Amino acid sequence: MRAVALGGGHGLHATLTALRRVTRQVTAVVTVADDGGSSGRLRRELGLLPPGDLRQAFAAFAAEDGGTLWAEVFQHRFGGDGALAGHAVGNLLLAGLFEVLGDPVAALDEACRLIGVSGRVLPMSPEPLEIEAEVSGLDSEDPAALRRIRGQVAVASTPGQVHRISLHPVGRLPRPPHGCPEAIEAVLGADVVFLGPGSWFTSVLPHVLVPDLYDALVRTTATKVVVLNLVPQPGETAGFSPERHLDVLFEHAPGLRVDAVIADRDSVPDPASLRRAARRLGGRAHLGAVADPVVEGRHDPDALARCMREALGLGGEHRG
Repeated sequence: MRAVALGGGHGLHATLTALRRVTRQVTAVVTVADDGGSSGRLRRELGLLPPGDLRQAFAAFAAEDGGTLWAEVFQHRFGGDGALAGHAVGNLLLAGLFEVLGDPVAALDEACRLIGVSGRVLPMSPEPLEIEAEVSGLDSEDPAALRRIRGQVAVASTPGQVHRISLHPVGRLPRPPHGCPEAIEAVLGADVVFLGPGSWFTSVLPHVLVPDLYDALVRTTATKVVVLNLVPQPGETAGFSPERHLDVLFEHAPGLRVDAVIADRDSVPDPASLRRAARRLGGRAHLGAVADPVVEGRHDPDALARCMREALGLGGEHRG
């Protein structure tokens, strides 16, 4: 079964870790709009794709393929207060491959060969992108007034309420971003496509704002599955119900239809409302105990894999 997972950061890491328990043929399609931390520094200084979310995908693959040392090294950050402070080893390695090979897809494929993983990691776009958001609650005199803020970090940490986002290439006249051709091909050729979990406005929704990638998501014959977050995220989705996440997805991608929505049973206050929201997108809600019982806010990979199998009709143990 050929699977494609779209997302970024820790959310995509969770999907990939679980998905590798279902199939070995997995392609990660990763957001490239990060402008903070080590990734932001490398992006500004070298003009490269921000490598942080790509690194997270490699770490997930390496850990599942038995390369726990590679996973640890990729995630290791230098300490101290010098030029390397805060940089992750994997970010520097990927930045070096980007510069030497001059082609981000070739560089990512070479990284897969270097660390010996069987999955593939692709950027959603071959160029760095920037997120802009319309946010309310930033004007004390008029809380309903919409203000435009720019940058993934600013959007993720805003004290206001995000209403809508847009996406464009960095430093260019406003135009729609281009999708990575290999990522589009992977989506069109997939048997199943997963979207989420993750930071909803900065890791999940950006994928449907790349026009040719969105077109591939609409046209693909793959089974399409949305995996919801365990809890709302401060800044981006504070106060959001599970069904509100789906409503926002539909607002940004009105032509998208999905086959299944996976959510943690204990994170859904109103299962009937979530089922109705899933039906509006063309799918069915699958509720299971997919949260890690020990680490708050993290999916349990084995439980999530079981729920994935059930949603795909491959068998499962939980009841919806």
